[in-house]
Amino acid sequence: MTNQPAQTSETSRSTAPCTLRTLQRMVRSGEKFACLTCYDATTARWLQEAGIHMMLVGDTAGEVILGFPSTIHTPLDFLIALTAGVKRGAPTTLVMADMPFLSYQADDAQAIRNAGRFLTEGLADLVKVEVDRSFAPLVAKMCRAGIPIVAHIGSRPQHAKLHGGYYAAGKSASSAMDLLDDAQAMIAAGATMLLVEAAPAEVTEQIVRESTVPVIGCGAGNACHGQVVVLHDLLGMSAWQPAFALPTVQIGRQIIDAAHGWIERVAASNLGEHPYVMNDNERAAFQVAVDARAAGNKRPGSNRL
Repeated sequence: MTNQPAQTSETSRSTAPCTLRTLQRMVRSGEKFACLTCYDATTARWLQEAGIHMMLVGDTAGEVILGFPSTIHTPLDFLIALTAGVKRGAPTTLVMADMPFLSYQADDAQAIRNAGRFLTEGLADLVKVEVDRSFAPLVAKMCRAGIPIVAHIGSRPQHAKLHGGYYAAGKSASSAMDLLDDAQAMIAAGATMLLVEAAPAEVTEQIVRESTVPVIGCGAGNACHGQVVVLHDLLGMSAWQPAFALPTVQIGRQIIDAAHGWIERVAASNLGEHPYVMNDNERAAFQVAVDARAAGNKRPGSNRL
């Protein structure tokens, strides 16, 4: 059996790798790039076949794969392993890793080592961190070490508990200016890219106007150079759908239908033609062996049933 995608899709992009330079060229030409979360090699192969420019192995894996109530529970080693799997499944697609909670906040040296692991063990092309301008010194150290950093600003899910839940950023004039300052501080620190989450469109538009690096939006309006959403939201597999990530299909319902069909086939013994068969000689030899064993088991005094 194989999960390899067909190679006949008319919509698939060429096999030339999508790199940071590819995105920079797209930004200069006004072409938008698309990013989706991904957590396994099989799905990554299909997304690459579809022509997705970029995949994010997000800490949302803790929620959608491990069943945790929030992203802060996602283990570092788990994410590194998933990132490597996604890159192996989609070797010509740009893969962005996501640093989980407390993998970079406590100690700068450990943060750099952890980020480096995503490049070496995780095979990532980029590493994302949830930051504000107070993290500028750390981002500068990471970049100096040769780690391409995507600075995630705006709403930061790893900080949700500080706000009593998930929140939108930049909705007041003062917080909007703070967000602009965060963006500029990250660019000055050497960030390769910005990711803005859950911010008003006019605030993001100003960030894009001032930015010298690509800007990805996640619920931040249409002005961004690229967009990212959680794949499970797009596929209609989430229990709660963000307003900015409405599903394009209903895979969840299709999974239910497929499972129902399998239950019915099993109940009716309708599994199709069995693929594994003996030839006539082996079948006859097998029957002789079975008969001989049965005769041996019937010896007087035998404890066999």
